Amino acid sequence: MIRIANGQGFWGDWLEAPVRLVDGGPIDYLTLDYLAEVTMSILQKQRQADPEHGYARDFPPLIGRIAGRIRDRGIKVIANAGGVNPVACARAVLKAAPGLKVAVVLGDDILGRMDELLSQGNEMRNIDTGEPLASIREHILSANVYIGAFPLAEALATGADVVISGRCADAALVLAPMIHRFGWAADDWDKLASGIVAGHIIECGAQCSGGNCQVDWQSIPDLANIGYPIVEAEPDGSFTVTKHPGTGGRIHSHGVKEQLLYEIGDPRQYMTPDCVADFTTIRLEDAGLDRVHGCGIQGGPRPPMLKASISYHAGWKASGTLVYSWPQAIEKAHAADRITRQRLDQLGLRFDEIYTEYFGVNACHGPAAHAVHDPTEVQVRISMRGPDKRAVDRFTREMIPLVLTGPPGGTGYGEGRPDVRQIVAYWPALVPRDEIHTRVEVVE
Repeated sequence: MIRIANGQGFWGDWLEAPVRLVDGGPIDYLTLDYLAEVTMSILQKQRQADPEHGYARDFPPLIGRIAGRIRDRGIKVIANAGGVNPVACARAVLKAAPGLKVAVVLGDDILGRMDELLSQGNEMRNIDTGEPLASIREHILSANVYIGAFPLAEALATGADVVISGRCADAALVLAPMIHRFGWAADDWDKLASGIVAGHIIECGAQCSGGNCQVDWQSIPDLANIGYPIVEAEPDGSFTVTKHPGTGGRIHSHGVKEQLLYEIGDPRQYMTPDCVADFTTIRLEDAGLDRVHGCGIQGGPRPPMLKASISYHAGWKASGTLVYSWPQAIEKAHAADRITRQRLDQLGLRFDEIYTEYFGVNACHGPAAHAVHDPTEVQVRISMRGPDKRAVDRFTREMIPLVLTGPPGGTGYGEGRPDVRQIVAYWPALVPRDEIHTRVEVVE
C-alpha cells in the first residue's frame, strides 16, 4: 500500500495545506495540481515578458520550505507547476532547495507546432462548436496537450525527489505513483481506471474532504483546519480515501460522490490519456471515520486522440460600478444605465455585448411578490465586451461623470475608472496521439 496526498487543487489554493500534509502523518507521495485552462495563457504571457517565468511561482518557495522533511522521509513530490516552462521551474526549485534531485516532463507544449500540425490536415476543430482552428489561428496565446501518467512514472523512475510537468491530466498526478510502484502495464485497463478514479476524487484537494460540500455542510467540523485528502492505494487497484487524524473537514461517501460528478461528461466513458474509465462501475462504501473505500472500477483502452487546451485572444472587456442610495435607489440605478447606453450610442460606439446587473435589489417571489421594497442602496454594474480596445476604453470614461451629471446620490467610485482587460477564450481540440512525444530530463 502507498499513501498519495494532494495538497493543491488549483493555483491559489491554501498555502498551508502541503506543509500540513507533510507534517501531519505518513505519506509517500505529495501531488500538487496548479493548472487550469486559462492559467496556461497567463503563464505564456509571463514567459513572453521574461523567459525565466511561465510557471507557478508559489511552488519553488514551498519546496524550499519542506525540502528537509521530504528528503528525510523519502516523500516524492509530483506537480504540474511547470506550466509552460518546466525547466525554469526546476531551476528555481534547485535554487530554493539545493541538493534535491529534480526531473521534468516535457512535450505537452505545442504552441510552436501549430502550423505544422494544421498543415498535416488536422483541423483541430473546436470540440464544442465544430469550428476549425484556422478561424482563430492568429489570436492563439497558448496550446498544450494533456499528457498522461506514464511519462510522470518514467520521471519517478529516475529517483527524483521532485517531478515537474507542464499540462497533464489532473488525475495523472495520482495515477503515476501507482504505475511506478506497482508496475502496472499500459493495458491494465481496470487498474489504470481505478487509479484515475482515485486521482479524480482528490485532484481538487479539500473539495472531497468537506470543502464546498452541499451535504449537511453546517455540521462539517473545523473547516478552518480542513484536512486535505490522502489515497491509500493497493496493488490490485482498490483504494481508500482518508485524511490525517485530528484535522478538520469530513471524508464521507456523500462528499466523494459530489466530487466524482465534477467535470466528467459521459460517466461511462471518462476519457483520459491513459485509459477510459467507466464511472458507473465504481463501488464506494464508508469504511469507518473519515474513510471511504473504492473498488470494482472497470476501464478500457485509451483513446487514439489527445485533448489539447488552446487559449486565444477574443477581444476586450471592462466593468464599471456605481452605488445609489435611498430613496428611489433602483430608479436611479436604472436611469444611470439608460444614460450610459444613450451616451455610448451617441458616440457611435459598438460592442459585442453590453450587460447590466443590479445588486441589492430584494426580488420577492411567491406570496410576497406583491410587496414593493425600496432598497437602502443599489449597486449598478455595467459590463461590455468587444473587439475594439479603444471603444472599450472610451466606455470606462463614461460612468464616473454620472456622479455630477446623472441621478442624485451616486457614490462608490473611489477606485476610479475601471480597467480594460483582455478576454482570453478557451478552445478545446483533439490531436493524434502519435504526434505527441514526451521526454524526461533531470535538471542539474
